Amino acid sequence: MSICHLYPQQMNIYADRGNIAVLSQRLAWRGLGAELKEVHFGDPIPDDCNIYYLGGGQDSDQLAVAEDLCGHGRSEPLKIAAASGAVILGVCGGYQLLGHAYTTSAGQRVAGVGLLDIETTAGSTRLIGDVVAEATLVGTTHTVVGYENHAGRTHLGPGCTPFANLQFGYGNNGSDGCEGAISGRTLGTYLHGPLLPKNPWLADTLLAWSLTHAGASSELKPLDDQLEHTAHAVAKARAGQKR
Repeated sequence: MSICHLYPQQMNIYADRGNIAVLSQRLAWRGLGAELKEVHFGDPIPDDCNIYYLGGGQDSDQLAVAEDLCGHGRSEPLKIAAASGAVILGVCGGYQLLGHAYTTSAGQRVAGVGLLDIETTAGSTRLIGDVVAEATLVGTTHTVVGYENHAGRTHLGPGCTPFANLQFGYGNNGSDGCEGAISGRTLGTYLHGPLLPKNPWLADTLLAWSLTHAGASSELKPLDDQLEHTAHAVAKARAGQKR
């Protein structure tokens, strides 16, 4: 398995590097290896990895990453990978950059990669707090929990669907009841925390997709996720939900 971590120094707010640790460790517990490739400013982006991850960052870092990632056709390998069935996961600022564009509070329109049919505009206030939502992937519905802190108001076009339906929290824009977006195996979400330790079902779904992309069996041996389920329950309860 090959995991590509895009801009790990700049796009790593709220300990979201932990998502990489979860993917690697859940593979290791099953006797599967993972090669981690980090892409920094100016580095070529490989087009043959199985999972790509772009986390969230401060506004200034996000703008710098947008210029490096989307300028001079540098995002083309990422588009090639997505078209081949690789998994692309974007969190918060990374989610916004996977869309067509992000418009700052100063009115600057910053181009994105365009893998998700979304547009984001900075709002006058931040949307902050715990989130509980229901997501349906591969025909199975699960509860997803996390933490959001974003000024962006993201709106989806017809080329993608919401990742989850909100039960508690603000989600994409605080008004339409939806959280995140998904198109094929490209998924974007505002959920920090980090996302995957408290949602092991989602981590395993992404791993199964990536194993299929690698030409391997997507069957994953069950793990003892008691600790992960406890963390999930605590996050859900903290958001005001019943256990």
